[in-house]
Amino acid sequence: MTFPRLLTASALALTLAMPMAAPSFADSHGAMIETSVNEADLSKKKINEPGHYITAAETMALLAERDDVALIDVRSPEETMFVGYATATDANIPFMNVDPSHTYNPKKSAYKMMPNKGFVDQIKAFVAANDPAALLIICRSGGRSARAVDMLDEAGVATPAYTVVDGFEGDKSDAGKRSVNGWKNEGGEWTYKITDSLLTK
Repeated sequence: MTFPRLLTASALALTLAMPMAAPSFADSHGAMIETSVNEADLSKKKINEPGHYITAAETMALLAERDDVALIDVRSPEETMFVGYATATDANIPFMNVDPSHTYNPKKSAYKMMPNKGFVDQIKAFVAANDPAALLIICRSGGRSARAVDMLDEAGVATPAYTVVDGFEGDKSDAGKRSVNGWKNEGGEWTYKITDSLLTK
């Protein structure tokens, strides 16, 4: 299966190399995606066990070149609705959800989040239905996606998963604004409009 892309890639100075896909998706499973990311430069919360990384800019370029890789947004549905999401997203499969009790977390100055207990099964169902060559996992700024990649690796999901290290909104500037990098700041196409099939349950 190929994934329809709404994303129109702008001219990027960056080029992304990846082995040519075989006619069968299964044959291309495990193919490594080349990236400019140096794990030593990442904060601890963005490091995943498999060592699979990609930047938002590289993700845009890769999705424009290949239709057999999937972009999975693991933020909560509320985030996609109120903050927006990449138009190239194939599915929203939350890694964590907002706790419906809205218990305040003073350490993070935010409402507490709770794990999505069905996350691995939902990813497995997506993979079984679509057979992507790779999963590009995006969250706000790369922390949750790294933990999601680890969970999928531990669960034995054969399709390689990659953390989009700067996420959808990117890292914070010294002024505390998410204006440094990430899908939005790199000029990726995005929308607030939720589609009926975006959220995978």
